[in-house]
Amino acid sequence: MKLKQRVVVICGALLLLGLAKVFLLDGGEGSAASRRDLRAFRKMEASLPLAKGARLTHTLQSPWEVAAQWVGPREVYPEDTPELAAVLNALASARVERADVGYKGTQLKALLVLDGGQKVVFKPRRYSRDYVVEGEPYAGYDRHNAEIAAFHLDRILGFRRAPLVVGRHMNLRTEIKPVATDQLLSTFLMHGNKTCFYGKCYYCRESEPACAEGDVMEGSVTLWLPDVWPLQKHRHPWGRTYREGKLARWEYDESYCEAVKKMPPYDAGPRLLDVIDTAIFDYLIGNADRHHYESFQDDGGASMLILLDNAKSFGNPALDERSILAPLYQCCMVRVSTWNRLNLLKGGALSSLMQHATAHDAAHPVLTEPHLSALDRRLGGVLATVRQCVELQGAESTLIEDRMNLPHP
Repeated sequence: MKLKQRVVVICGALLLLGLAKVFLLDGGEGSAASRRDLRAFRKMEASLPLAKGARLTHTLQSPWEVAAQWVGPREVYPEDTPELAAVLNALASARVERADVGYKGTQLKALLVLDGGQKVVFKPRRYSRDYVVEGEPYAGYDRHNAEIAAFHLDRILGFRRAPLVVGRHMNLRTEIKPVATDQLLSTFLMHGNKTCFYGKCYYCRESEPACAEGDVMEGSVTLWLPDVWPLQKHRHPWGRTYREGKLARWEYDESYCEAVKKMPPYDAGPRLLDVIDTAIFDYLIGNADRHHYESFQDDGGASMLILLDNAKSFGNPALDERSILAPLYQCCMVRVSTWNRLNLLKGGALSSLMQHATAHDAAHPVLTEPHLSALDRRLGGVLATVRQCVELQGAESTLIEDRMNLPHP
């Protein structure tokens, strides 16, 4: 083949590849990747509503054993989980065997052990649903309903990197106090006819307890990850300083991503793309407080970034904190699968799916209408940011084909 013909063929191939990427940008279904992602989206839609009161159809394993077997290097639960409703129902109803103060941290929580020995984290309700948290984007107490909504957003986005969470109404007098440790019990008190507790944590104060309605407290219950998957904590490369007048490097250096790309584990493997996925996730929920993150230990950089501790979210529906998206707009790259999923959630689909996913949760309504509208509005901001990157550097450099679905060990 002559040189001129070769050039024409190569240019034609590049044009077709570019058109395929543009097709993806327009939400098309022409490429194999987009067809595959559309099938995954339809499967998610079909499995999203969860039957109320579901139970396992077999007795060979407990709900906790079923959930433990789901966990792998790249997912907390698999795409196809017919037993999910039954496991969540067990979380919402299993008897509490033991109650203790929460593990290390800044916010109030309790560590519970449910029937069968399963550890869970209980975060109590601190605000009414329509309360707006003012101030810094990371201000205020943890929001239990934010943990619930974040788990279901993880399902909707197809990430499957967040631990299972449900809402639950807990009778503090009959379910918790009889099985509480002395350390937890010593933090209980009464405010009028309301049973309250303040627990043990960095910001826990007797003057700022969480109080039930009478004896019954609404909260979120998060399933503890299996002990065979120990966690490793990492400082988030786009973390804030939390000091007035002190900026982190990423807040003033627009080329910061290039420096991150030279540091392990971001110089190879899926971790940087996980960070960008997480930035999108956090922007949608309004979480500006991810100063650290966890992966599984000894992963060689291949483990997913696990979406833990999402309760500093859904505080102010009117605030779209764009700085949360810094990993996306500074690196200007995103997974093709993430991009395809985001496009399928346009036009109000995201808020509608969130309503369907949480319809049978004990804490329903999990989100108010302003927060649901904020999800759709922020999604538009994410899509616009990616399009700006494409205009700046082209689709080929922006949309990255990387799925990293590792098999279970």
